[in-house]
Amino acid sequence: MSKRETYEAKTEEILLPIAEENGVEIYDVEYVKEGSDWYLRAYIDKPDGVNIGDCEAVSRALSDKLDEADFIEDAYILEVSSPGLGRTLKKDKHLEKSLGEEVEIRLYKPVDKCREFTGVLKSYNADSITIDTAEKEMTFARKEIALIRLALDF
Repeated sequence: MSKRETYEAKTEEILLPIAEENGVEIYDVEYVKEGSDWYLRAYIDKPDGVNIGDCEAVSRALSDKLDEADFIEDAYILEVSSPGLGRTLKKDKHLEKSLGEEVEIRLYKPVDKCREFTGVLKSYNADSITIDTAEKEMTFARKEIALIRLALDF
């Protein structure tokens, strides 16, 4: 397990009781470097959406617990937020909740001279994701997908 994966897993472990206490669920935790800064991001959600008060309460409690545990060597910036409307679907639990929803898929390499596809998420498994586009049903190997997220429809 990489340092990043270890930090994310330990943070999620610490965050779980805090999230339950505040009536939210953990959507994702990521530890990333952007420029010269490290960011520890916790994304929280609940059925009717999270508000600034939810994020603030979880952030304060998580910050205190992370200070106590002190397992991250680097200096980092802690952010707690909603995953947003165009949320990235990284885990199977995200895909499960999004079945029947419109998604955008971006590929590493073009298929039929196109790298981006939009359609309704029909199914997924460990190896592939299937969407129903306006023209036809399409299946993509998961290893070929650079990004999958909920489509924003305005």
